[in-house]
Amino acid sequence: MSQESASAANFIRNQLRDELESGQGASIVTRFPPEPNGFLHVGHAKSICLNFGLAEQFGGVCHLRFDDTNPEKEEQVYIDAIKEDIQWLGFEWGGDVRFASDYFDTLYEWAQHLVREGKAYVDDLNAEQMREYRGTLTEPGKPSPHRERSVEENLDLLDRMRKGEFAEGEKSLRAKIDMAAPNINLRDPVLYRIRHARHHQTGDAWKIYPSYDFTHGQSDALEGVTHSICTLEFEDHRPLYEWFLANLPVPNTPRQIEFARLNLNYTVTSKRKLKLLVDQNIVDGWDDPRMPTISGMRRRGYTPASIRKFCDMIGVARAASVVDIHMLYHAIRSDLEDNAPRAMCVMKPLKVVLTNWDADREEVFEVPGHPARDDMGMRKLPMTKTLWIDQDDFMEEPPKKFFRLAPGKEVRLRNTYIIRCDEVIKNDAGDVVELHCSVDYDTLGKNPEDRKVKGVIHWVSETHGVPIEVRNYDNLFQVESPDKDKDIDFLEHLNPDSLEVCQAIGEPALAEARAEDRFQFERVGYFCADRYALDEGKRVFNRTVSLKDGWAKAQKKG
Repeated sequence: MSQESASAANFIRNQLRDELESGQGASIVTRFPPEPNGFLHVGHAKSICLNFGLAEQFGGVCHLRFDDTNPEKEEQVYIDAIKEDIQWLGFEWGGDVRFASDYFDTLYEWAQHLVREGKAYVDDLNAEQMREYRGTLTEPGKPSPHRERSVEENLDLLDRMRKGEFAEGEKSLRAKIDMAAPNINLRDPVLYRIRHARHHQTGDAWKIYPSYDFTHGQSDALEGVTHSICTLEFEDHRPLYEWFLANLPVPNTPRQIEFARLNLNYTVTSKRKLKLLVDQNIVDGWDDPRMPTISGMRRRGYTPASIRKFCDMIGVARAASVVDIHMLYHAIRSDLEDNAPRAMCVMKPLKVVLTNWDADREEVFEVPGHPARDDMGMRKLPMTKTLWIDQDDFMEEPPKKFFRLAPGKEVRLRNTYIIRCDEVIKNDAGDVVELHCSVDYDTLGKNPEDRKVKGVIHWVSETHGVPIEVRNYDNLFQVESPDKDKDIDFLEHLNPDSLEVCQAIGEPALAEARAEDRFQFERVGYFCADRYALDEGKRVFNRTVSLKDGWAKAQKKG
């Protein structure tokens, strides 16, 4: 599929356009309703771009609502991170930040309403017993022995549950729907559980908390949401969503639409598994640049525009599929190719001494900050007698098509002269530690007439070079589907080479880099100044992505 057709493949956008054009609605209200139990990941980015993007396109609004019904797993730090991620991506929510807990009083009143209508009851079955009574996909469930309690008894027990008179798990409130329903979600689902946990928004006001299913649709209705857009795993919950709306005095009836979630190879997006990586110190926090979290991608050097472009490229469909991670790499490469200034950085320094260059001589070359962007100005490259080149740009016994530096061979130093390697200096262990080279002063800005020199390598002045730490990141997992096999611990698929740290030397311009400044290190890749390192007095650059774009090449062949 081409980029253009992928960008157009958004069935929800087409559906909303048809609705509005046919007069089925005057405006749309969407919402993004994360649970604050972890940081947002790339799958959430797709949902953010979809919900906020639809609101932007059709002149509506998108609410940010935290579905905070599980206080034991929720924290303020997650709330703050989620808000920051959304704003960093370039979106603004309509009105104040909302919380499902804002509606706890109303939800409780509606629970009482269902009890009075004979459509809910307090049950004494524990979780294991409830599973036994629920039945299977091929066998109907059986009613709880407590299903026929009187309205008065149920209201009294529910009130006592709220006051904290019972232990956790001792009782629950369930809807009375149909224990023989083919859809198991309709087999008397739980509405309230007892939780003696302090809530980050309501404190100790509640001893019972509503289930996600009981909270989700009713919160949408209270907020005037017109379209409840969620991923396909909620499709089987839609009949329950609609049952609640039909049996409660809601002011509005949103419509649920499902789409396929984002599945990315070489990646896990389960919050539980991502939290495990953090808790076991396998990664350096939720924003480790190897994590698929939005904050991790930001720290690695991804731009908001690249993530939004990626989400547009993959489109929105009903059918589940796995997206190639190289499409994500392509999105950031194409952005940085156009917008990242250039710099030279030697990753594995090898000293070069220019033997026919005076010790006090210094030349400064002015070169473009970006080859196609005049607005990025010029940068200065000082050249001195002693330089650094990359070890990989020299071989003592090179193969036939090695067009870099070798004994007796020539190469051009990028933006400057051609040099020839005349002598190789080794240490006692036989390792190459220094090259003595001579400069052809007649080759500045032109090629020699009597020979061809094909190679061009990057370099940095020893005197003016800036020491930096470079962190080369790779995929965190070394197999395409790390959590596919349920019998194998996904941690067994960790890539032991997902992080390589090297002490590099960069050109002088890198000394002025600010947090999250992005660069193309010429001939190497795209890098981002770590957002925290400067606070620690260090210069650290994280590799965002390499230069080669395998996905784009594959698309051309296809």
